[in-house]
This record gives sequence, structure tokens and C-alpha cells, in this order.
Amino acid sequence: MQDFSDLPQTLSIALSQKGYSGLTPVQKAVSDEALAGKDLLVSAQTGSGKTVGFGLAMAKELLDKHGRFDRPAVPLAMVIAPTRELALQVRREFDWLFAEAGIVTASAVGGTDARTERRTMERGAHVVIGTPGRLRDHISRGVIDLSDLRTVVLDEADEMLDMGFAEDLQYILDQTPESRRTLMFSATVPRGIAKLAQTYQKEDAQRIKVGNAEAQHSDITYSALNVAPSDIEKAIINLLCYHDVQTTIVFANTRSMVARLTAKFSNRGFSVVSLSGELSQTERSNAMQALRDRRAQVCVATDVAARGIDLPGLELVIHADLPSNAETLLHRSGRTGRAGRKGMSILIVPGRHRSKAQRLLKTAKLEAEWCVPPSADEVLAREEERIISNPALDELPSIEETAFAERLLSGRTPEQVAAAYLRLYRERHSAPEILGTVSETKKSKSDTRAAFGPSTWFSLSLGRKQRAEPRWLLPMLCRNAGLSKDAIGAIRVQYQETFVEIANDAVPAMKKELGAELTIEQGATLTELAGTPDFDASPKGPPAAPHSSDDAAKNKRPRSGKPPNAARNSKRSEQNAQIASERPKDRRKPAASTSDRQAREDKPKQTNALRSQRTSENGTAKSQPATKGKKGQKRDKNASDSSKSLRPRKALHKAKNKDSNASRSKNRNGKGGEARPFRKPSKRS
Repeated sequence: MQDFSDLPQTLSIALSQKGYSGLTPVQKAVSDEALAGKDLLVSAQTGSGKTVGFGLAMAKELLDKHGRFDRPAVPLAMVIAPTRELALQVRREFDWLFAEAGIVTASAVGGTDARTERRTMERGAHVVIGTPGRLRDHISRGVIDLSDLRTVVLDEADEMLDMGFAEDLQYILDQTPESRRTLMFSATVPRGIAKLAQTYQKEDAQRIKVGNAEAQHSDITYSALNVAPSDIEKAIINLLCYHDVQTTIVFANTRSMVARLTAKFSNRGFSVVSLSGELSQTERSNAMQALRDRRAQVCVATDVAARGIDLPGLELVIHADLPSNAETLLHRSGRTGRAGRKGMSILIVPGRHRSKAQRLLKTAKLEAEWCVPPSADEVLAREEERIISNPALDELPSIEETAFAERLLSGRTPEQVAAAYLRLYRERHSAPEILGTVSETKKSKSDTRAAFGPSTWFSLSLGRKQRAEPRWLLPMLCRNAGLSKDAIGAIRVQYQETFVEIANDAVPAMKKELGAELTIEQGATLTELAGTPDFDASPKGPPAAPHSSDDAAKNKRPRSGKPPNAARNSKRSEQNAQIASERPKDRRKPAASTSDRQAREDKPKQTNALRSQRTSENGTAKSQPATKGKKGQKRDKNASDSSKSLRPRKALHKAKNKDSNASRSKNRNGKGGEARPFRKPSKRS
């Protein structure tokens, strides 16, 4: 039995029975005597034995001097995990680790009967393990008594914050005694975790970092496979057939993808289960148990559902969908290669996502081998090698097996028997898929453009200060210097000048076109440089200001051969002034003729009564009294009062009169829906 002298005897017995030959680095760090009773913030890579580690760390606060628990009553410790599977996994780990100490555990996870959990806690438990939502519900209802709580553990704390449990965690921690010991375990320590630790841990809290949490696990081999977008599912099937490992987990980003892959693999004869948020707790528990019992070979899961789970014998992780970030990639891959076991992590990369996969690997500081998925011929060849290398072929047959072999070979050749065995083997396994050719990713124009060749650099007397941009400098050079686009290379705009690269073959013709001074237009000139310019030596200045409509109109360059707009407008103004000066200055209206005057005098004058009648009918005449009456004085008084409305009441009154007059005119004319029938007056004799 291995000697664990620093641990209580009950824990030493449990570790030895489980086959532990020693503690992992993180387990040694948290069980150090110097850290006893202190709050800890532990960051370590996945698969490093953190669950057993915080079990050993809290043992001295929970066990008596004989290494055993007292009679169960109110909880002494509480472990908070992000998912139901991880919480139940922690409970199983505690059950065997503290089995000799007489532990009684209780779980509080979503998807299970809350009444059963309440009855279990009423009977008493030493440790309560659950998810944040269900624990908060029990605490708010008074089901869990936290008065004697000594230790609180946050497992996968970074994931709980990412899943939006920050408010629940704060509520739970606020209800615990201030004398508690707080242990936080996380694969990474982002800003949110550091802030949470600063708020709820004591001042003497210790930070423990074991290894490099972001470095590649030494026992995991990474590969990236280029596939066509239509061959993603086929490539995964070929991988499953080629490797034929004990347990494989396939990660997808959405529930719909999980359901589709599960149905696809099941139809192809694989023993497959799924883990996603839409499943009930019973279905998820059955799926996990099927994987542990080896009744299922493949598990298709989402990131959240598979967070922190430890599957025995998991050798292969396949990323059907690329993870969203490098941290998720590390957590996914960390499901394999745990506790010293070897594992493989394979990324399925469609052609259009190659750059994203490269960024993920670079951010996670991982080195992956880029290749293609195994073809159908390679899968069949691997199956034949697996049959030939089977150690059962080298074992000596028993008497019964020898008698059966003689009966089998009677009338048959060994070749026939071997071929029949191969056919039977392939019938029990899924046939490989035929994959299409992977088209190479299209290179950018900068990659496909040929080398520019020998060239000469010129300095153009326009820069960012003059709002120079390559999009209008290039056509200006082609238009004035007689150059083609292929003859112009790099255009580097500086603050006061622009460096232009021109092919040597086009330089003589350009000089002939522009003349000795190399003048282009608007006073811009070119200056030949001796060699490649020093771009850093050019004067620096502020970046070009954004264009506005006024600046665009002011800086708009005229086309060659046409005067600018300002010149055209000034010329047009001069012409108008000249025409006006040629006109006679004293141009009076012609005198009215005597007949017109006589007609106006003979026109009958309108009486005041008729004029007032027409004014009232049209409502357009306005009287202008010489002095302000009472209404005018009242209007001035209201205008000076800020509480009075300044709406033009007179105009509103006119509008009302106009509408009423219009309606009355309609009624009089017999038009409209409310018109009354016209009735002729009766003639009385």
C-alpha cells in the first residue's frame, strides 16, 4: 500500500484502494500544511485531479482527530459546480474518497425532484453538492441550513461566470458565514474570477498556479483535418471507423447539430448517446451511465453539457464544429488525456474556416498537424491490420476449438474461411464513406499577383495633408503620365508626399510625356529617387480628416480640358453684368392711353355695403384699425404672459369658419351625405 503519511488514515486507505500511486502536483499543492485553513484560488489545467484535490484540502476542517465524520446534521461543506453532470461526478468522487470516513452527501441539481432532495437534507448530510440555481432555490426556501458551514468550493468557477451564474453565486456566498473557508478552482483566472475572489475571500488568500493552464497538454495529440463543407459528417464517420477507440466524444455548437449527428451515427450502426440542454436529467444520467458501462461508444455533446465530465477510457475528441474561442478548445480537449492517459484531439476544418482554426490554435499556443481525413481505402486497410494483429490469433486453441476448426475446414480452404471472417467483420462495422476532393482555399489577390520586377521610386508632391488617396492618385497618374495600371506598383501615402513605384520599362515614356519638370496637374510634380525611400524618415503628421460635403466640393479636382466651376461661374456673372450695362437706364412703363383712362373712370364704383358683403363671404379682407382696441390690448397682455399659449387663434377661427362655410355650401347645393333635399316653394293662387 502506498504511503500517504501526510493524510488522514481513512483517506490514505481510499486512495490506495483506488489505485493511486501518488498525488498529482495540484493535489500536493492544496494539501500542504502551510496552506491549512487559508482561502485558495487554484488555477490548473483540466484533467489534473482538481476534484480529489479540493477534497483533500477540506478534509482537515471536516474530519475529527480519527479521520472520521460526526453524525450527519447540517452541512459542513458545500460544493458548487456549473452543470448537473459535473455536480453528480463530484458527488461520486467524494463518496469513494471519504467512504472510510463515513461521509453522507446530498445533491441539489436541476431536473431532479426537489422534494426528494429536501427530504435527504432533512435527514442530514455532511457535504451538499449542486448547481447554482437549485442551491439558491433551496437556500431561499430555508431547506439548507448554512449556520455551521465551514468550507465552500467553487468548481469550474470561470465556466459558471460565463454561463451567467454570477448573481446566484453572489447570493449564495452572501448567505454563508463570514468565518467560512472559500476555495475556488478554475482552469483559467479571468478578470471576473479575480474580482469574485477579491470580494469573497479573506485578505490572506493564496493564489496557486500549477503548470501552465494555457499550454498544450503533454499527453494530447492535436490534428486539424481539411474537409469539404459537404463531407463533415462523412469525415467523422471515417475517423470513428479508422481509430475504433473505446470512447469518443464529438462536440457540436448547437442542439440541432447534436440531434442530427446522433441520428446519423445511430443509422450507421454506432452505439451513440447525446448530451445537450434539451434532455431531461434522467436521460442525461442514463447517457453517462451507458458510457461508463461501455454500452455506448460515441457521445455527441454541446460545450455546456460536457463541461468538466470525466469519462473513463476517453481517447478521442472530435470537434465537429470549431469552438468559439481558445479557452473552449482547451476545455473540450481536456476531456481526454487525463491522469496520465494518452488522447487525441481532432479539429474538423472546412476550407472556409481554415484561418479561424489557425487563429484558435495560435491563441491557445497549440501545435497541430494539418492533414486530410482517412479515405475509404485507408479505413479498410486499417481494419485488416487490426484483424491480423489481434493477439487472439497467436493463442493456442483448446480441444473444443480445435474440433470446431476441423469441422470448419472440412471441404473449405483456409482462404475461404479467412475471406468469410473478413466479410462477417465488416458486416458488424460501419462501412467507410467516400470523400470528395478538398478544394484549395482561394488565395488573395496580393498572393496571386506576380512579382513587380525592377522599378524606380518617385516622390509625388501630394500627401495626406492634401487628402491624397491611392484611389484617385492611380487614375491621375495613368491619365497624365500615359501609364497603365500594371506599370504602377506600390503607392505609399505619407503626410506631405506620396512614394510611387513605377516599372523601369515605363519610366522613359513617362518622362517624355510629362517633360523635364515632371509636372502632372494642379501643380503636382514627380521627383525621381535614387533608391527605395525610407518611409519612417518622412515627416509625420496628423491623419487625414474625414471628408465632408463642403470639403469634397472645395477639393474636387476638375477634369482635364475643362475650367473649374468657380471660373465658369465668375465668367457667367461678368457676361450678365455686361448685358445689364447695355440696357437703357431710364426704362419707364408706357403711359396709359386716353381710352383706357376713360374706361376706368366710367367703371361704376362699388359701394361700401357691397365691398363689405364680398369681404364677409370670402373671409379674406382684413381691417386695419388705426388704434388698438380692447382685443389688441388683450393680445399684447397675453403675449407678455409666459403661461398663455401663443397659438394664432385668429387663423384657427378662420379655418373653422371656412370649414363651416364649406359644409353649408355643400348642403345648399345638395351635395354630400348630409345634404337636405331641395324643396321648391309652393305657388299659392
